[in-house]
Amino acid sequence: DLATALNNRGHLKYLRVEFAAAMEDYAAAIASQPDFEVPYYNRGLVLYRLGCFDEAMTDFRKALELNPQFEDAALSLKQAILDKEAKQKRGY
Repeated sequence: DLATALNNRGHLKYLRVEFAAAMEDYAAAIASQPDFEVPYYNRGLVLYRLGCFDEAMTDFRKALELNPQFEDAALSLKQAILDKEAKQKRGY
């Protein structure tokens, strides 16, 4: 389906470190199928890599809201929380 195709294309762009283009595809996948948890998770990974921890946590939480058994999203959420706290302790 369209959402899966957009998500998959976004993932290829993510792997090529084309983060802006990947984010566009993930956003389009979400718009196409708002209850599909995977593009939220994938967009969260991009945001995490960019150091946007609050936004990443929002996407990881949305993925978990849609699929409470999504273990990778739960682990990524925990890691984003820890990294945000570490960043704050360092003062930036």
